[in-house]
Amino acid sequence: MDIVFGIPVQVLLGQVLIGLINGAFYALLSLGLAIIFGLLNIINFAHGTFYMLGAFAAWALMSFFGIGYWWALFLAPVMVGLFAALLERSIIRRIYNLDHIYGLLLTFGVAIFIEGLFRNRFGVSGMAYPIPTQLQGAQNLGFMILPTYRGWVLVASLVVCAATWYLIEKTRLGSYLRAATENPQIVQSFGINVPLMITLTFAFGTGLAALAGVMAAPIYQVSPVMGSGMIIVVFAVVVIGGMGSILGAIISGFGLGLVEGLTKVFYPEASNTIIFIVMAIVLLVKPGGLFGRTA
Repeated sequence: MDIVFGIPVQVLLGQVLIGLINGAFYALLSLGLAIIFGLLNIINFAHGTFYMLGAFAAWALMSFFGIGYWWALFLAPVMVGLFAALLERSIIRRIYNLDHIYGLLLTFGVAIFIEGLFRNRFGVSGMAYPIPTQLQGAQNLGFMILPTYRGWVLVASLVVCAATWYLIEKTRLGSYLRAATENPQIVQSFGINVPLMITLTFAFGTGLAALAGVMAAPIYQVSPVMGSGMIIVVFAVVVIGGMGSILGAIISGFGLGLVEGLTKVFYPEASNTIIFIVMAIVLLVKPGGLFGRTA
């Protein structure tokens, strides 16, 4: 058995893969957060709540309507996105011209309120959500046995992240979105409905969080508090990548998942804090983040 730094190679490669799978959730969540901040300048502290709502929407579709995982993968993000659009239309758009702290406080209050409702109704104990039949079982990779579902999560997250980056950075729609945030009056003069575009952008960003929640439901139990701890880590990921940077959110999400996984091998005691240590170092060296703009 090959040994690297006193660690069997099989253990090392296995932990790398597990770290990438965790990083897939970090990347999806931080991507949605980066879109909302980068295009709308809103620090959305309710992002973890939308992640939780996605998981609950999938669970409710299965429990009350008999709708399986594959349909829930599409319907749950749409449902949460529609709720987010209503939220944006009713209260969030009122603070666009105010300081960032108002957006943070407002979305933090929304998160506390929604989580409180769900805690009161469902408690804090988790509820199981089954893995779809097609993704049950495991694959023998030689150095580890990889559950098929976790492999699907990694591949699906990579595809969604790449497609989102391409949509925003390389298409005409993405250029309209970016232009609308810089100078909405000029964009509107071309006949483009800027308020609707902003609403759809907010809904899309929260829909990504809900999608992550649906994919997380079979791995982590569905619980009202499942987004509370995640949002702190995701904010750290976004800060490291650069607030508002789409590419930074994706690379930092997967990269920090990998770093966290390797830390569990070499120094397990620091695995819960390594992301915050990296954030502190990055802020000291490059305050704007690795891919952010230094104003």
